[in-house]
Amino acid sequence: MDDLALNYQSDFNAILQMIADARRKAAYQVNATMIDLYWGIGEFVSNKAVQDGWGRSTVKALSEYILTQEPGIRGYSPQNIWRMKQFFETYCDKPELGTLLRENTWSNNLHIMSKTKSDAERLFYLKLASREKYKAKELERQIDSGYYERLMLSDGKAPSAISQAAPANIIRDMYMLEFLDLPEPYREYDLKKAILKNMKKFLLEIGRDFIFMGEEYHLQVGKNDYYTDLIFFHRELQCLVAIELKIDDFKPEYLGKMQFYLEALDRDVKKPHENPSVGIILCKSKDEDVVEYALSRNMSPTMISEYRTKLISKEILQKKLEELTEMVDEDKNSQ
Repeated sequence: MDDLALNYQSDFNAILQMIADARRKAAYQVNATMIDLYWGIGEFVSNKAVQDGWGRSTVKALSEYILTQEPGIRGYSPQNIWRMKQFFETYCDKPELGTLLRENTWSNNLHIMSKTKSDAERLFYLKLASREKYKAKELERQIDSGYYERLMLSDGKAPSAISQAAPANIIRDMYMLEFLDLPEPYREYDLKKAILKNMKKFLLEIGRDFIFMGEEYHLQVGKNDYYTDLIFFHRELQCLVAIELKIDDFKPEYLGKMQFYLEALDRDVKKPHENPSVGIILCKSKDEDVVEYALSRNMSPTMISEYRTKLISKEILQKKLEELTEMVDEDKNSQ
C-alpha cells in the first residue's frame, strides 16, 4: 500500500463498507424476490388443488410445460413445485413470519419445513438461520443434531451466576462433536487437537459469537505457571470463556480448578470494560446429582456440560423434550 492510500485508508475502508452493504442488500432482494415467486406459485397451485382437484399428475404436466416454454430454466421440477405448494400451506396463516422467510434461502426454508415438527421449532430455526447466515449444509447439520431440542433441554440448568449474565441457552448442557472423528480410545490431548483441527465446525456447534483466543493459555500466579485448555471471548456476553476438556465423568474437584482459572483471568487478563469470566467444563459424561451437589453452595460462573462424539438420534432428543414438557405441565397442574 502506497503512502497516499495509507493517508486515506479510513476513508477508503468506508467506501469498501458501502460496496459490501450494497452487495448484501442486492443479494437479499434477489432472494426475497425468488421466495415471493415461489410463494405465489405455491398459492396458485394450492388453490387449484382445492378448486379444480389439481394433484401430482397435473403438477408434473405443469413442470413439463414450463420446461418446454423456458428451456434450461431450473427450479421447476414437479417435486419443487409441489414443495412450493407445501411452503404456502405451511405458512399461509402466519403472515408475521414473512420477513424471516425472505431472509432465508429456498434451501434453508425447505430444510426447516421438512425437518421440523412444531411451529415453535420452525420459528427457532428461521431466526437462527437468518441471524447466523447459515449455509444449507450448516443448517441441516444443526437440525439433524437436535440443536433446538438440546437448547430446550439445557434451559434452566446453568448456574445462577451464568444465568444472570447470559441470555438463555448461550452455554448449553450438551454439545455434539461428531465431526471430530476421534480414535478409540482417545486422550484429552487427542480431543483438544481434534477440536483445534476442526475449529470452524466447533464454532458452529458452540456458537459463532465465540472468538478463539488460544490453546494452553498461559496464566502465571505467583511463581507458578498454569495453562487452560482453550480460551475464547464471547462477543455478546463481553467476557472471556475458559473451556476445560475432560474425557471422563465430571468430578467435583474440576470445579475448584476452574474457579482458580477464572479468578486469575479476571485479575490479570480481563479488560476493565469486560464482564467477569465464565467457565465451561466439557466432560464426556456427568452425574446430575454430583453436579447439583458440587454447585449447590458454589457461586462459580461455570457450566458443567457434556459432549457426545456420535450424534444422538433427533427422535430420542424429541422424546426427552416431550417428557420434560409433560413433567413441567404436571407440576403446574398440581400446584
